[in-house]
Amino acid sequence: MEKDIAIIFYNQGLRSYIEVDLCGECPRQDDKGCCGYYSPVFYPADLAYLKSEQPDLLDYLFTLDHLTILDASITVNNVIDGHSYRCKFHSKDGGCLLSQNLRESICRHFVCAGIGWWKEAELQDWKLFFDRLSDYEIEINNKWAAILTDKGLNLREPALRPQFLRELEKLYLAELKCLPDFISQMPEKESRSLTRSLSFGENWIL
Repeated sequence: MEKDIAIIFYNQGLRSYIEVDLCGECPRQDDKGCCGYYSPVFYPADLAYLKSEQPDLLDYLFTLDHLTILDASITVNNVIDGHSYRCKFHSKDGGCLLSQNLRESICRHFVCAGIGWWKEAELQDWKLFFDRLSDYEIEINNKWAAILTDKGLNLREPALRPQFLRELEKLYLAELKCLPDFISQMPEKESRSLTRSLSFGENWIL
């Protein structure tokens, strides 16, 4: 079965994401798709954005059970559901409960291998953008974590979290003033269409 798939690239700096219209009718047909195989991890850049823009959601994160809280990251661990898992943010009715800009980086950037948009010659500019963005996020996440560690701050100790997050927000807001050039060199939004042959169930490659 051949299908035209709309894919939209959004350049929003550190909150950039990829939107695919096929997700609403995922060929996996298990009402979980890629969400059944991944536990979202919120790193410093994600936490800083939530602290600045959606503090209620950040507070909510800390109330969830089955968390793995490290010095500078929070993993929202999935729960076993059938032959895979179910993400805490996944709804059977409408997919992810979080808007795309609120998701952590993997959930914002991931597109299943069945679509494989990064193999298309005409999309190599966006592949380079998201590769560079991923490297940039890793760099600043590590840098900010080191700075906060040097200040004696971490997320593991509840009493230190408010100060950790305040200092992290300061680092984030300062970074927004000097984003790398590769971000400004790409359009804010671009839509493309790809044609793919669909397979269903576990035959559809995530």
